[in-house]
Order: sequence, then structure tokens, then C-alpha cells
Amino acid sequence: MLWRAFCYALGIAALGFLVLQAWFFGHVLWWNSYNPGATAFMQARLADLRKKNPAAGLRHEWVSYRRISPHLKRAVVAAEDAKFVGHEGFDWEAIQKALDKNERRGKVVAGASTISQQLAKNLFLSAERSWARKAQEAAITWMLEKTMSKQRILELYLNVAEWGEGVFGAQAAARHHFGVAAESLTPAQAAWLAAILPSPRRYARGQASAYLRERVGILLARMPQARIP
Repeated sequence: MLWRAFCYALGIAALGFLVLQAWFFGHVLWWNSYNPGATAFMQARLADLRKKNPAAGLRHEWVSYRRISPHLKRAVVAAEDAKFVGHEGFDWEAIQKALDKNERRGKVVAGASTISQQLAKNLFLSAERSWARKAQEAAITWMLEKTMSKQRILELYLNVAEWGEGVFGAQAAARHHFGVAAESLTPAQAAWLAAILPSPRRYARGQASAYLRERVGILLARMPQARIP
């Protein structure tokens, strides 16, 4: 009796898992051709903002890949995922280096998420750190890479990345921080936007700390070698 109940529960759990993966994959297929109106990260940020101000909203405007400055594309790839064009969703060398560094420090101090992994998280998941969340992120990353072109993945990422308090996507970021359209960003402006991606809400418009100036200089030197789709 107990064995039958166990098998039944296991079967229900497996079915639920498969249904969930099918739900994710269905959205990936849809978003290969159609643009998402909002993401899990955007919805979570809006909920946080509305706890303080019920009338709060997000700044977000979709722009096509061709209307985003190539400088920003190169800056983001140089900053976040230099091997983006060549890998299949995961940078195994970077992952091993991050694991070694974290083991030496005895805590998580480094990550190795590719643009594809970050997009998977932004579209569907939360900022929670757990093995279950990382496993789901990996599964969605595989779906993205098998379904979408690198250009589409980068287009989606640049349109949903967070670039300030309630500021999402390249167009809103360019207008908020520099008062220009995404297609008009200069190399220096693009490098600054890429530099703040890890902690976008920490920096005010045009803020120029010593760290950011150094980081922008590094990215400007790397950008000419960055490969973009």
C-alpha cells in the first residue's frame, strides 16, 4: 500500500515537472517570434516599487535589434559574456574558474552566467540562489539556445535587462541615463551602461566613480574585439 502510494506520488511529481517544462518551452517558442510584454524580473521589481508607491510603473520601450547601437552590443558582450557567439549557452571554463574561486574563499564571490543564462533567469525566474533554481535556469538556457538564434537571444536580453530603478531595456536606459535613443549611444555611454549591469540600481544618472571610470576604460579597450551576431 505504501509502495503504491509512493509510486503514485512520484508519478504525479514527474507529470508536474514535465508540464512545467512544456510551459517554459512553449513560451520560448512564442518569444522566438513575438516580444514579451514583461518578464518575471520586471513583474517582481514592479511589485517591490508598488509597496512604496501604489502608482509606480516601469520605464520600458521595446526596440528592434537594428535600432540598438552596435557599441552597446559590443560593450555588453565584452562585459558579460566574451564567448557569447561561440558557446552553446554555457562557458564551462568560466564556470570552473568561478567554482575554484568560490572554494578558495569559502563562499559564493564569483559567478559565470552567460548572457543566455541571464536571459533565462530574467524571463522566467527569480533572484533566489538555490540548486533547484540553477537547474531550472540551465534547462531554460538549453531551450533558448536550441530554439533561438544568437541575435534573437541578444535582442531579448538587451530589451529586458535592468538598468536602474524601474528602468528596463536599452531604449529606456539610454533615455534615462543620457537622454538619447538606444541607437545613438556613443562607445563611452555604451561602456558605462555595460559597466553598471551587475548592480544597476546602485548608480545614479551619469555617476562617475573611480571604479566606474576604470571599468569603462577596460570595456572600451575590449569592445573592438567583441564578437556580436
